[in-house]
Amino acid sequence: MNVALITGSSRGIGLGAAQALAREGFSVAINGPLDNEELASAVASINDVGGRAIKAPFDVSDLAAHEGALAEIENELGPLTTLVNNAGVGVLSRGDPLEVSEESWDRCLTVNAKAMFFLTQAFVRRVLSRERKPDVFHSIVNVTSSNAVAVAEPRAEYAASKAAAAMVSKTWAVRLGREGIAVYDVQPGLIATNMTAPVIAQYEERAKAGLTLFPRVGQPEDIGAIIASLASGSLPYTTGQTISADGGLLVPRF
Repeated sequence: MNVALITGSSRGIGLGAAQALAREGFSVAINGPLDNEELASAVASINDVGGRAIKAPFDVSDLAAHEGALAEIENELGPLTTLVNNAGVGVLSRGDPLEVSEESWDRCLTVNAKAMFFLTQAFVRRVLSRERKPDVFHSIVNVTSSNAVAVAEPRAEYAASKAAAAMVSKTWAVRLGREGIAVYDVQPGLIATNMTAPVIAQYEERAKAGLTLFPRVGQPEDIGAIIASLASGSLPYTTGQTISADGGLLVPRF
């Protein structure tokens, strides 16, 4: 049985990933910083259609909470096989890099890169501490951003944190190859989520005008399907790959 923790999965891309994994037969732990109605609704959306989901309320930026949270998940669902690092935050205020605050910088780097690194560390230590069945696929899927490689001037600290997260993905891929654990970096482009809601209308117009090769913005279920394919081992003999889930946004062209 495959068991996955998906961080930041009470809504948006994370929930799309959890639902897609559940359809593939995974038991899933739905994470959010608070045990609230949104988290309960996300869990119900999976259990109500025959999947198996539990709440895993903890703040990924609280490194001291990682071990306890992973232990609770495994007590309820069994040994974890899959970690999807999706939790992330945006900037406190869009604008000129000259005006970026230390608070916003630290927030982005702490949640988007530091927390991802150390939760992965805690997950891997648990996986390597026990005997694994050779026919059970183990993987880590990190959700970063097209801004890991493409500058967004009004969101400088966000882009920097995602570039750091992309390197974290590569580092773990190198370290875990000899352990037989696959690591992937999914880099979404323009996706309709709560985080992008204030600007998604203008991005939809730009996508239709040619910003993306597919003339539309992406949906959480698009990214969820990609994550489920990777986590289920549908791309055998691959690790360390960056998946540009952006409708062709970053394809170089004249």
